[in-house]
Amino acid sequence: MSAMQAFAEFAPGRAMTQPSKTPMVLGVIVGNRGFFPDHLARSGRQEIISALTAQGIKPIVLGESDSKYGAVETRQEAARCADLFRKHREEIDGVVVTLPNFGDERAIAETLRMADLHVPIFMQATPDTPSKMTIRDRRDSFCGKMSACNNLAQYGIPYSLTTLHTEAPTSQQFRDDLDWFQAVCRVVKGLKKLRIGAIGARPAAFNTVRYSEKILESTGISVETWDLSEVMGRIERLKDNDPAVVEMLKAIRSYVSTNSIPEAALVKMAKLGVVIHGWMKETEVTISAVQCWTALEEYFGVVPCTVMSMMSNSGLSSACETDVAGVIGMHALQLASQTPSALLDWNNNYADDPDKAVCFHCSNLPKHFFKDVRMDFQEIIAGTVGKENTFGTCVGRVKSGPMSFARFSTDDRQGKMRGYVGEGEFTDDPLETFGGAGVVRIPGLQKLLRFICERGFEHHVAANFSTVASAVHEATTRYLGWEVHWHKADAQGC
Repeated sequence: MSAMQAFAEFAPGRAMTQPSKTPMVLGVIVGNRGFFPDHLARSGRQEIISALTAQGIKPIVLGESDSKYGAVETRQEAARCADLFRKHREEIDGVVVTLPNFGDERAIAETLRMADLHVPIFMQATPDTPSKMTIRDRRDSFCGKMSACNNLAQYGIPYSLTTLHTEAPTSQQFRDDLDWFQAVCRVVKGLKKLRIGAIGARPAAFNTVRYSEKILESTGISVETWDLSEVMGRIERLKDNDPAVVEMLKAIRSYVSTNSIPEAALVKMAKLGVVIHGWMKETEVTISAVQCWTALEEYFGVVPCTVMSMMSNSGLSSACETDVAGVIGMHALQLASQTPSALLDWNNNYADDPDKAVCFHCSNLPKHFFKDVRMDFQEIIAGTVGKENTFGTCVGRVKSGPMSFARFSTDDRQGKMRGYVGEGEFTDDPLETFGGAGVVRIPGLQKLLRFICERGFEHHVAANFSTVASAVHEATTRYLGWEVHWHKADAQGC
């Protein structure tokens, strides 16, 4: 049983529903224009359906009996297509507009306006072939795409573009772009109507993780707060031999090496995990931010790191130090890549290399991040509350690989969401330290650090083993309207 399954199944009736990996559903608009070869609309419809289904995507598209070749050209056909989309409103994650010929730009815009889905839209145009440029086979999609985009811009409907202006649905480039667009759709859908659990108060010393619930609410993100006294109270009612506690204890032991950890501390962690997951299910929150110190250590006797690590590793991102804004970055990256995210500190320079730094936490990093990992005590807090009260950290070296990073914040003075994204890599450079740590290399890092400091961003950053910065940027800026900077080493200015 995987850690994700263990967390999903450790207690029947209590386990929280895990992130869905059901097939993506995309609405499809096939453009057509009567004085261009309309047989291309028929073949183009089949090509796009085949391209989508080959990648496990369910298309919602007019049938050939619903309109001429199942395409959209007239206002009546646009209304028919919009009605179909509205019937599947709760399913549709995004819309692909395919132009096998020039297409009718008004019908495309009218379909999207009448459907009123507010989902990402992907504009694809099929290229002409030089040997097929007669009146019978000439597409003119190259030109038609500009007209369709112009109309969408006039209607105020946001849309995304393929890497190349024209791409065949059968091409590898389009397959890659479709993967990217699916990531965009997952981020947009996952951040809309998101519910975050804030477990405990912000640690008093961490003004840096302040945020505005009202600004988050204005974007559709809600925060459900839970006082630590309620957590402790529920734990107090649990017996050591409660079936849910026993199952969680098994899950913890199978997740990470616990050889040097006292049994009493492990039981406490298991109870904490049971209580948190029960509450998350009750309140229908997807991700969490936890007051990780020092109340839990002083008055309960463990750190919550392993429980949080297991949640993040299973796709239920959990941020320490009650960093609610930070866990949004974790979640966005996880939605885009469909792999676990961590919250890290931009913590240290690495020797004298200006493009390298040490990223660190003490730690609750998901197991996915480590070369090897073991459970230990939290060395920083131990000096204050005693080693015996700080067992439960996940300690090890972060593995090498591609890195995407993101940070989002509420700009309370401007009343909006802001942030930054970018990419780099975790390296194998030698490092002697404790906790969960890795060396990162980010081209143009000094420019990024200056940007962070000049704009007053937090020292926390979400990270993910992926290259999804582009998709996260597209989703948050184009479709959610956030002000997000994309760090590129060769970009001019900040």
